[in-house]
Amino acid sequence: MSWWVITHVDIEGPALIGTVMIERGIEHSVASMSGGDPLPTAEDISGLIVMGGPMNAWGDLAHPHVRAERELISECLRREIPVLGVCLGAQLLAASQGCAVYPGPVAELGSGEVGATAAGVSLLGDAAVPVVHWHTDTFDLPAGAELLASSNLYRNQAFRFGSGLGLQFHVELTPAEQSMLEAHMPAGTAPDAEFLARVAEEGRKIIGKFFDESL
Repeated sequence: MSWWVITHVDIEGPALIGTVMIERGIEHSVASMSGGDPLPTAEDISGLIVMGGPMNAWGDLAHPHVRAERELISECLRREIPVLGVCLGAQLLAASQGCAVYPGPVAELGSGEVGATAAGVSLLGDAAVPVVHWHTDTFDLPAGAELLASSNLYRNQAFRFGSGLGLQFHVELTPAEQSMLEAHMPAGTAPDAEFLARVAEEGRKIIGKFFDESL
């Protein structure tokens, strides 16, 4: 059994998450939804990472794999298997519990920050955390979930539900991803390499704490 990483578009890989997994000797495999790879079953995995993508978490007609992903996440949570959802992955984590996912008030793009709630200080610290925003959708929280972080524009930025951790924002991005962001984010919104270095510094702490609690 190993950890699995689900990707939805080629440009959004695990980045720093993958680096930390390698450093910690965590064996993992990647299932590419854009490449048509099959999903693993909950019986065969010890942990699950679900990355971002442009599709809607309830967009079953255009992207049939999202239904299977919701079901896999739900089964992992039932079995208390660790799940980390990033951006779309966080939305799928919420949707796996039947929660609505819908457009937010405005697009939240580029360099930004989030602030921890009282429940989120142990994960994020008590200062504002630099993050990359790259989303237009938001979501409702499952009943019983703990809200961990918010931004000025979007309340539900991070949450914990059972063995799952959802991060609407990106802290897995590093200066190595700067050229990709320049190429694919709307003009003028991509963070510079200096900001991405700050994001990666904080991201390493957050990702490390997730694995500390999960292994």
